[in-house]
Amino acid sequence: MLDIKFIREHPDMVKEGILKKGAGNNIDEVLNLDLQRRELLQKVEVLKNKRNVVSDEIGKLKREKKDAATAISQMDEVKTEIKSIDDELAVIEKSLNQFLLTIPNIPHPSVPVGKLPTDNQEIAKWGEAPVIDFKPKPHWELAEKLDIIDFERGVKISGAGFPLYKGQGAQLQRALINFFLDEAAKRGYKEIQPPLMVNANSATGTGQLPDKEDLMYVATKDELYLVPTAEVPVTNIHRDEILKEDQLPVKYCAYTPCFRREAGSYGKDVRGLNRLHQFDKVELVKFVHPGVSYNELESLREDAELLLQKLGLHYHTLLMCTGDMGFTQTKKYDLEVWSIGQQRWLEVSSISNFESFQARRMNIRFRPRGEGKPEFVHTLNGSALALPRVVAALIEHYQTPEGKVIVPKVLHKYTGFEIIG
Repeated sequence: MLDIKFIREHPDMVKEGILKKGAGNNIDEVLNLDLQRRELLQKVEVLKNKRNVVSDEIGKLKREKKDAATAISQMDEVKTEIKSIDDELAVIEKSLNQFLLTIPNIPHPSVPVGKLPTDNQEIAKWGEAPVIDFKPKPHWELAEKLDIIDFERGVKISGAGFPLYKGQGAQLQRALINFFLDEAAKRGYKEIQPPLMVNANSATGTGQLPDKEDLMYVATKDELYLVPTAEVPVTNIHRDEILKEDQLPVKYCAYTPCFRREAGSYGKDVRGLNRLHQFDKVELVKFVHPGVSYNELESLREDAELLLQKLGLHYHTLLMCTGDMGFTQTKKYDLEVWSIGQQRWLEVSSISNFESFQARRMNIRFRPRGEGKPEFVHTLNGSALALPRVVAALIEHYQTPEGKVIVPKVLHKYTGFEIIG
């Protein structure tokens, strides 16, 4: 969440940032509640000082064996008034906190202003689309022919958006996961195996609640949420903790299945592996010093891009516009791979800086060298990578005229085979 002091001191900047994201504006209500809160705090502080004075007076009267009834009566009145204000404060603070949880993060000045995907900026492109002398097939046709992904049986078992990987398809999934994790370890990330269900506090901390509750699968009896991404459990590792500055940056990687109820569009946009309710992903998470968080964002982008380069997949990098970012981000890049079978780009990673937005919700701080006052860390995360569309692009990119698929060399030691089919 945003710092109430920052909102109070820069209301126009916050309003402008929210407007750029296309969100509703309730800043005036927040400022009004904040004003009421501060006025009540001043009143209660005066009353507590008065209570201390009267308490000293009662003690003095009793020591002198004088009548303290009037002072005691006055003390009771002060106590009653303090309790009344404290009760009012609790209501206002609860309302203020609820409002603050609904205010999105504001975009970094370097983010392009816009509302549509066409307003995103392509900032880099790598590789070339493969040149082939036959008509390329989409991955769902290849997968069915090779018997490596069974979409129909996935529907029978669970429903649409839950594919069944078989044989070399399942082995390819496992190979990619291990490859991504091993490469992350080389880049200094510590591997984490987190829980696959989180409580409401964890989901609130990363911004899934109260913004995205309709997109999450919920175990209602136990009030737990299936993770939509490893970002949620991993970023909550240090909730309510104070790190030492010397520990920063803290870098974690984690593989998890991800579960999302999101309803996509129809037709080719959701065919095959394009949009799923359950999918595998390796996530990178960083806790960093505020002074270097945008340098760390560029480094995180490089970590994710390197994987696509090693796989030999043609991709481009987009700097997302203000209206195409999420609730929590200040700046976000998307990596999209070229799908030769579908003749379009497929998103395989989002790399984001949240500054202190998540850390303030989770109370994750660090103590500067010299034992200074604790400050909020900046948090970042990125997909490295989300498997479904990587698999889709890989199958299409490396298909042969005979309908087989060549496995990229970097995966051979993980798969144990060089060709699918």
